[in-house]
Order: sequence, then C-alpha cells, then structure tokens
Amino acid sequence: MTRVNSTARAAGIVVLVVTALLGSAYLLGRSLIPDQPQRQTTGVNANADGPYYADQPTDDTPSGAPTATGGGPTEGGQDGSRRDAEGDKLFGAHSTTGTPRIALTFDDGPDPRYTPQVLATLREFDVKATFCVVGENAQNHPDLIQAIVGDGHTLCNHSWHHDITLGTRSAETIRADLLRTNEAIRAAVPDAPIVWYRQPGGAWTYPVVSVAQQLGMTPLHWSVDPSDWEAPGAGKIAAAVVTQAEPGSVVLLHDAGGDRQGTVDALRRILVDLTERFELEALPTDPT
Repeated sequence: MTRVNSTARAAGIVVLVVTALLGSAYLLGRSLIPDQPQRQTTGVNANADGPYYADQPTDDTPSGAPTATGGGPTEGGQDGSRRDAEGDKLFGAHSTTGTPRIALTFDDGPDPRYTPQVLATLREFDVKATFCVVGENAQNHPDLIQAIVGDGHTLCNHSWHHDITLGTRSAETIRADLLRTNEAIRAAVPDAPIVWYRQPGGAWTYPVVSVAQQLGMTPLHWSVDPSDWEAPGAGKIAAAVVTQAEPGSVVLLHDAGGDRQGTVDALRRILVDLTERFELEALPTDPT
C-alpha cells in the first residue's frame, strides 16, 4: 500500500512540473509576439446618397511613404500626416496665409445640399473663401463649381476621389489624379485658376508635394481644425474656430463628405465673431 501511494505521489509531482513548464513556455512565447494595434474608424457613416469623406487621417493611413531624402518609412505626426527626414511633416505645404488675414477653406465638395448654404452665408457677410473640391464631385456638379467661382471664391484641387493614400503612389499616378481633377474643374470653369492643392487627410509626402508644384499648384494645409468631420454639433464647431483663430490662420471646414449641416449652422456664428476681429480673405490666385 505504501509503495502504491509513493508511486501516485511521484506521478503527481511529474504532472505539476510538466504543467508549470508548459505554462512558462506559453508566457514566453506570448511575450515575443508584438501587440497588434486596433484600427480606428473615421466616424463617418456612408450611405447610398453619395460619396462620404473625412479629412482627418486615421491609423489606417499607410506607412512607408517616401521621405524628402529618399529614405524609408516616415514618422507619423500627431495629426497622422507624414514627416520627412528633417521632421517637416508638411514637406513645405502652407499652413498659414502669410498675412494677418484669416482664410476659411471648405473641403470635399461641392455638394448640392450644403455648398449652396455655405455660399449664401458667405455672400451675406461679404466674405470670400477657398473651396478644395474633389474631382468626381466637380464633374457631377459643374453648376456649383460655376457658382463658387461666380461669387469670387478661390478653387483648390483636392484629388479625384479623396484618396488619402495618394501620396504613397507613383509620381505618374499622382500626376494623372491631379490632372484629371483639374480637367473636371476646368470643364465647368475653363478660365478659373487652380493654384492650390490640398492632400486628403493632410497625408503629405515628398512625391505629392513635388508633383503638385510641377503642375503649378501650391500645397495647402491648415492651422485651425475644429474636427467638423466628426459632426460634433454647430456649437462645438463654432467654439473651436473662434477660440483657435489668430492672425494668419487657415481654417479647415467641410461642405461635403458627410452630414455637414452642423458646419453650415456653425458658419454664421463663426463669421459674426471673426469678421469683428479679423479680415477674412480667399487665398490668392497668385501665391508666391
């Protein structure tokens, strides 16, 4: 009986030792596997009514964009844009007006629901702005492109399909995209100057800046971002703009790409405040 008990105890000890070794091996293996980052969404809901965009970049923005010196993957900035080897995340893109005046910019349009409302409010306050238009929307709504130019606003190329990854593609692909967008704009307004380019998501790379400049367009970023693409409501949008605005600010707003009624409603509050404190201007058609 004693011999049987000893054998059982020995077998139990062996089982415990093996279990402990297996647990240690599992933990060691898990420690060697890097954590997988969670993918973030833009918070923009798409439906069948038309294209929906969001200018704010996410963790889905691909890395590995070429740097200004031709190096490897770039370091992402806090706003998701890319940095070159010297730390310039904008690669020379303008983020201020260069004057004491403020520039309002509207992205992703034109949109038949919101662009006319934006134009009417700007007209009421006698303010000129800059519209960064998406090529496919310009093609679909040439009458709105004509209305923008007719009211004296400045046009900006915002790519054909709001492709945040455009800057990681070949120079030939980038050039074709920008030229296609310009052609759609000029089909509506043949003589209108298109001297600005804004990269979707602010995901600047050296190639996209270089191609835009070769085509005679100045890269345009922003300095005030109320995150209206998240549709936080008119009150929050207006408060963010009026508190962040300062001489030389370029304000990022949206007249398309989702539900923009909050932006439309905020615009009146924004203009009441800003026109009391600053001069507002459309970005010039002959930037230097």
